[in-house]
Amino acid sequence: MQFDSYTDITHQAIKVALMVSAPMLVGALIVGILVSLFQAVTQINEQTLTFIPKIIVIVAALMFFGPWMSDSLTTFTKDLILQIPNIVAER
Repeated sequence: MQFDSYTDITHQAIKVALMVSAPMLVGALIVGILVSLFQAVTQINEQTLTFIPKIIVIVAALMFFGPWMSDSLTTFTKDLILQIPNIVAER
């Protein structure tokens, strides 16, 4: 039963990490594709052109999704701390 607890906690941690990072990654992906398309159409081959729009989108995503992200992480941490006595009792 102890191994099941550890795998469940690991599964939850990976799920929370993916959900929390998704808004920033998806935003950066979309902006990267749009900037690459713009570069292909205009034939501008400047490598540094993608950094500023991606940074702006990531900061905007952090500002917009920040409360939800911190709430998700706080809830996961609280649930994990509350599970400690059950995990120790299984030993």
